[in-house]
Amino acid sequence: MNATERTPADLLRSALAADPGRPLVTFYDDATGERVELSVATFGNWVAKTANLLQGDLAAGPGDRVALLLPAHWQTAVWLLACASVGAVADAGGDPAAADVVVSGPDTLEAARACTGERVALALRPLGGRFPQPPAGFADYAVEVPGQGDRFAPFAPVDPEAPALIVAGAEYTAAEVVERARADAPGLGLTGPGSRLLSGLPYDTWEGLSAGLYAPLAAGGSVVLCRNLDRLDEAGLAKRIESERITATAR
Repeated sequence: MNATERTPADLLRSALAADPGRPLVTFYDDATGERVELSVATFGNWVAKTANLLQGDLAAGPGDRVALLLPAHWQTAVWLLACASVGAVADAGGDPAAADVVVSGPDTLEAARACTGERVALALRPLGGRFPQPPAGFADYAVEVPGQGDRFAPFAPVDPEAPALIVAGAEYTAAEVVERARADAPGLGLTGPGSRLLSGLPYDTWEGLSAGLYAPLAAGGSVVLCRNLDRLDEAGLAKRIESERITATAR
């Protein structure tokens, strides 16, 4: 534990410094058969590119609200850390009409049109694929993000005491996200480096966000994030737990 880690972006920087090659997020979608594994370095690169998109092209800054109309997905995790890097407030499942920027999956595009600010659409296709036809009124994330820079520096320092996350009606500062994630880790079975938590929880509660991203990051462990886990039978789950060297589960 490092006293200088007061924002989620600080946690990611520490993880990059400690062991950039280790897995951080492994994602399964049991409706499509997709599996994606991101090392700390690869995840950090996606975060940097997305933060550059958010700060540069979308003109988001500290205090701006970013409504994330997205499921539990590796790209959602990237957006959560990109918001933290910029200092924007990640509003999980938030009202797009009250947001400065909306980031939508393919199933929530109509609701997302209520945002009068910038709109970004994610196809959530395997390998980060783009939409076959870009949705009208939206920037296609998969088209916009590859050309962004691989290093990110915020225009203004991120204030740990400023609002950073809204989920299920509760607001948390960046420092509170870090503190709560660290406090949650032992109860989730995250005991440090090498811990691998399988989470089938959605990203619409603090518990789901903590298990599915923040607590593993704070503990120096990793998460196996599973979407549509109810499609997997018990035998399949047992096989995954074994093959992924899972040490704890949250379902």
